[in-house]
Amino acid sequence: MAEGDHHDLKALLSSTERGFLVKNNGDQVKIDNLSGKIKGLYFSASWCGPCQKFTPNLVDVYSELIPKGNFELIFVSGDEDEEAFKKYFSKMPWLAIPFSDSETRDRLDEVFKVSGIPFLVILDADGKVLTDNGVGIIREYGAEGYPFTPERIQEMKDQEAAARREQSLKSILVSPSRDFLISNDGKQVPVLELEGKMVGLYFALSSYGSSFKFTPKLVEIYEKLKERGESFEVVLIPLDDDEESFKKCFGGMPWLALPVKDKSCEKLARYFELSTLPTLVIIGPDGKTLNSNVAEVVEEHGVQAYPFTPEKFAELAAIEKARQEAQTLESILVVGDQDFVIGKDGATITVPELVGKNILLYFSAQWCPPCRAFLPKMIKVYHEIKEKDDAFEVIFISSDKDQVSFDEFFSSMPWLAIPFGDERKKFLSRMFKVQGIPSVVAIGPTGRTITKDARELLMIHGADAYPFTSERLEEIEAQLVEMAKGWPEKVKHALHEEHELVLTRRRSYTCDGCEEGGNGWSFYCEECDFDLHPKCALEENEGAKYDVMEEENGDDGLHQAPKEGWTCDGDVCCKA
Repeated sequence: MAEGDHHDLKALLSSTERGFLVKNNGDQVKIDNLSGKIKGLYFSASWCGPCQKFTPNLVDVYSELIPKGNFELIFVSGDEDEEAFKKYFSKMPWLAIPFSDSETRDRLDEVFKVSGIPFLVILDADGKVLTDNGVGIIREYGAEGYPFTPERIQEMKDQEAAARREQSLKSILVSPSRDFLISNDGKQVPVLELEGKMVGLYFALSSYGSSFKFTPKLVEIYEKLKERGESFEVVLIPLDDDEESFKKCFGGMPWLALPVKDKSCEKLARYFELSTLPTLVIIGPDGKTLNSNVAEVVEEHGVQAYPFTPEKFAELAAIEKARQEAQTLESILVVGDQDFVIGKDGATITVPELVGKNILLYFSAQWCPPCRAFLPKMIKVYHEIKEKDDAFEVIFISSDKDQVSFDEFFSSMPWLAIPFGDERKKFLSRMFKVQGIPSVVAIGPTGRTITKDARELLMIHGADAYPFTSERLEEIEAQLVEMAKGWPEKVKHALHEEHELVLTRRRSYTCDGCEEGGNGWSFYCEECDFDLHPKCALEENEGAKYDVMEEENGDDGLHQAPKEGWTCDGDVCCKA
């Protein structure tokens, strides 16, 4: 299917026994009644998380467009359970192919080459495909994209480009129905009152942990700047769906906000290409974007980051570089009178006793499934490195929620730790920009940072990665090149007779022969995603058995397959 293709929708939507579509109350609507209308075929399913998230947005757009009298949507369900179909369809104000007509639903899937959902194909009154990217267009432009022709979409893109060139505080924050912001006591404040000021647009979600942690820091900076008389304001751009959650969150903020669920919130998220939370966009006194996100800099440098100019950031970068060059183990692990770490049975080891060693800072927690899965690998590597070099140590930095969990998890570890609840944890997490766990930072004998990606190196190279320096990685690379000398470029193997296997550099994989993890080299079939260790691919005795170390791969508990044969990410569920 391509843009511009024509379809006889009456033939596609009907069957020999049926010439109607259904509403969620059971009413039947003749397919002939859709003649002359722009139509959208909405492929979706109740089990699909991205669909559940997109459908309310589509309902809002549909409600805006239906008064025009020239637009209709038809739900094509991917559910396999009629009860699930009915429950999901009850939230939709449009029409649907009856659930019982699986033949028509399957035919539509095939005709429009549906490989992922939510999927929305829009056709004009004559059955011509206007776009098969209806989901993206609705997310980007909402009802303003109507009638969804290529010409209208280009017009919207041109308008957006012009808006960027002519950006002002008014063009960003004022909408056709609103020229004001709100304070946390419900008062309306005209956007005009902010003109000429530096403004931070604070994109946040009250239920999102990072936003929750960042807000107090921003409040502190905001109040300091106000005390200094700086012409600076913050405007909250709430991404909440729940008004009560918004009110509870906004009640503790001293600045202004867009109203919750205001259409400008999503529009601004798209306009500024929001990719992470929290995000603090800085708009200069001239209404132009000064910086697309200063949240990380604010977190690290506080009020010193003001006025968020390139010159200020260059100054901070120079300070940071000097700090890194002067970094010692004491400078990162000694804070006030906290100058020790703990070992087994409550023993304390002073930080000076660790000076001159290679140190791994191991950020982890018992509640985290990937951390629990990674721990056996980490313990194995620890013992292997210790056998080679006793001037090596690991320090556990816990994100556990209580002392009992910390004690239980730490009891399984052979290394040292910062005590539970120690303030140094926050300092170190911020300093090394730890965004997720498990995370491993390598500190060299001088106390300077070698790499913040030691976990990845351990996963790929194990103890061989030690001491994690660029020189060691170059040695490993040279060894890999030397190892492959004399190996054939291609092999045929009984385990994969369909295609030849090509000698390929692979960062990490699981061998389809012995099911053991591998890295470096693989004999690989890209078409079938089939890997064999060189030892398996080149083994003369194909029946030989290998001693296989079974490693825990772990399940992070966040990506359960919603339906067999499908995989989902945050935006779409695709056929595997």
